[in-house]
Amino acid sequence: MATMRAPSGRVVHRSGRLRHPWRCPLSFPRVVVAASLDAMFAVSLAAACAPRGDSGAARDSARPVASASRVVDDFGDTVALTPASRIASLNPTTTELFYALGAAGRLVGRDSYDEWPAAAKSLDDLGPGLGPNVEKILAAHPDVVVLYASNENRGAARALRAAGVRVVGFKIDRIADFRRAAMTLGALAGDTAAGRIVADSVERTLDRIRQATAALPHPRVLWYLWDNPILVLGGGSYQSELLAIAGGDNVYADRPEAAASVSLEDVLRRDPAVILVDPGKANLLRTSPRWRDVAAVRDGRVYEIDDALLNRPGVTLGMAARSLARILHPGWTGP
Repeated sequence: MATMRAPSGRVVHRSGRLRHPWRCPLSFPRVVVAASLDAMFAVSLAAACAPRGDSGAARDSARPVASASRVVDDFGDTVALTPASRIASLNPTTTELFYALGAAGRLVGRDSYDEWPAAAKSLDDLGPGLGPNVEKILAAHPDVVVLYASNENRGAARALRAAGVRVVGFKIDRIADFRRAAMTLGALAGDTAAGRIVADSVERTLDRIRQATAALPHPRVLWYLWDNPILVLGGGSYQSELLAIAGGDNVYADRPEAAASVSLEDVLRRDPAVILVDPGKANLLRTSPRWRDVAAVRDGRVYEIDDALLNRPGVTLGMAARSLARILHPGWTGP
């Protein structure tokens, strides 16, 4: 996840607001637009109503997909995948996924920052997802706890396992990780078919957008994250993948980081034709003397993203790619 640290050492969102530090730089939505098959509630309905058979072969991902009995999670631990009846999800992406799987009834608690869907707010707040309160989690008597797999959470994972509770850690840093998470959580919810349905729906939407934008001109894009120091979106993030699917070329795709520190001189050399920024940030670049020689600023091609869609690697990944395509290709009427 591409959070970043300000010079003070505090973890901040790229917009400059202090944020829960394990959120990606483009975090989680305040609204859900249920306008397509990959919208969360449409996917949830499909998962709940579809026949419980095989819906198609799963694609290979960069890391192992859950087997019928166990999986190696992102902490590197082997976890049994027998269904659980009481699940604590302290990762907003996975909480949202459980709702999409039709498994909300198994949830006994959430992270303090879980906001989507709105129904998740009715779950017991078990505290922060980073450095969680182990005693508070144990008081909810979960069979399984789902955590964000950060170094800060390893101690909590060990303590929970020592108390006899299964722990599954996830980092969904790349699009391929989404299928693995959906399949694993489906198994924990006792419905592997639902996990496959959700993953297939999102991937089909992404494939349609990729095909629809393939023949369009691909503008050179800089995704601006932070100004001092200048941080931009590198190639090590699902957002860079979404940008390519939407028909854009990330000028810093060659940098392996999710958030890369760069100089303004290097930005000028790479000559982006488009700059993407958070809502409310476009005017800062448009009026900045520092940025006026950058072609995208000079030509008035600084655009604000829909951060409600683009700030999380969840069930609305397809909708996120679609929103980018409409920014990069004005008038685009693709799928």
